[in-house]
Amino acid sequence: MRTQLHHLVAEAAVTRGDAPAVTVKDTTRTYAQLWAETVAVGAGLRGLGLNSEDRVAVYLDKRVETVTAIFGTSAGGGVFVPVNPLLRARQVAFILADCDVKVLVTTPERLAVLRAELAECKALEHVVVIGEAPEVDAHYRVSTWADLVDGPERPPVNGIDLSMAAILYTSGSTGKPKGVVLSHRNLIVGAESVSGYIGNTPDDVVAAVLPLSFDAGFSQLTTAFSVGAHVVLVNYLTPADVLNQCAKHGVTGLTCVPPLWIQLADLTWPAETAGRLRYFANTGGRMPKSTLDKLRAHFTNARPFLMYGLTEAFRSTYLDPAEVDRRPDSIGKAIPDAEILVVREDGSICDPHEPGELVHRGALVSLGYWNDPERTAERFRPAPGRPAGIMVTELAVFSGDVVKRDEDGFLYFVSRKDEMIKTSGYRVSPTEIEEVVYETGLVRDAVALGVDDERLGQHIVVVASPPEGGDLDGKALLADLRKRLPLYMVPKQVVVKPEIPRSPNGKFDRTLLRQELGA
Repeated sequence: MRTQLHHLVAEAAVTRGDAPAVTVKDTTRTYAQLWAETVAVGAGLRGLGLNSEDRVAVYLDKRVETVTAIFGTSAGGGVFVPVNPLLRARQVAFILADCDVKVLVTTPERLAVLRAELAECKALEHVVVIGEAPEVDAHYRVSTWADLVDGPERPPVNGIDLSMAAILYTSGSTGKPKGVVLSHRNLIVGAESVSGYIGNTPDDVVAAVLPLSFDAGFSQLTTAFSVGAHVVLVNYLTPADVLNQCAKHGVTGLTCVPPLWIQLADLTWPAETAGRLRYFANTGGRMPKSTLDKLRAHFTNARPFLMYGLTEAFRSTYLDPAEVDRRPDSIGKAIPDAEILVVREDGSICDPHEPGELVHRGALVSLGYWNDPERTAERFRPAPGRPAGIMVTELAVFSGDVVKRDEDGFLYFVSRKDEMIKTSGYRVSPTEIEEVVYETGLVRDAVALGVDDERLGQHIVVVASPPEGGDLDGKALLADLRKRLPLYMVPKQVVVKPEIPRSPNGKFDRTLLRQELGA
């Protein structure tokens, strides 16, 4: 019975031990080898003093050790925290400090960049580096990956499915990233649900292109492992790198976000490579119809899956490929093991075609936000419409997205209720960008906005005013922000205004600014 994340690998090691599990570049691990390394990592983490539900951060690019660190954390009874390798040191340190990470797995090069910031991560006791361990005078001990996996044997820890398995960090509307706490049950049921409707089989070769810190990126591992399929880890610099890896490894399943799909659609796909693809899936925003048409022309044997999801509930809806021509603008219906409601402000159910908030019920609803009761109470609330006789409250996720449902039950995205910016598949908080703009000391006031962009979903524009008695060079501000922000958060444009308009209540008038920008 699968009750822990690492059981996905353990089960496949028994049934498909000699089959390839993970490939990166020219390195492949079979399921038997992957399981042996996973067990060794779990034992090594216990040897470092890891206790049940202690946090282990994994700050690496995609490599075999990334996978074994994640699943080994589960085998060791810990909670893995995947950190996007694109993040800057200050953002990484915030995550490590916020959830009291005890062990960090990274490389010597990344550790060197983090050194100054780690002084504030008081709970950190061990840093495990893949490579040679540098000499560090710090409150934590540095050891090597080789030492970790060569320690005494210990059996995997087995707990219950409702225990914490992971904390995935996503941008929050108040500016600071929020840690979504996922249980083993969330991850296992999610993997089985998605692999079920996509129809994954042991013969699939799944390309993991998205960051493993994304729920959709990480699910490429879990959905594949749940059926004993083969995962190809792809660290790409250009879209052509993705195509080349698909060609080299005979990829049959590919999931991307719209900005990458737009680029991939413009490439020339060899007939043999395109013909192997059995399905392609979109997440992280609406795919333009023109892009979908190009992809379907390339991948004539593939079924397109258009999906919508929340980190707080893993995945919520998908559009049946048979409905794509009739309802290309729909986000579909609830995935298996989930119920999706469309509700009014008072919690009552909306009529067909009446806009309301999307609410997700079921086994995929996460355990809330780490150490944030206020935001948890705001987003995780009693499920609407439950019989009054049920005494135990069931919590559902209120998405913050406005949708509507037609007479046939198909859902359509309308808008977001908050100010979050959706760019390149990421949800970005305007406040988080604004805080960094203020830190430059170059501005008096600043507002970050999302402007519709066919390729990115939205691009970021910062409207800023110069400091009292000074001038503001928009190009200089952009150059400074490139040093402080991850690439996907860097504004496309800085608009300098002497004064930023305010609403009658004294707040910045974002509506007027959007009108001026044509957003």
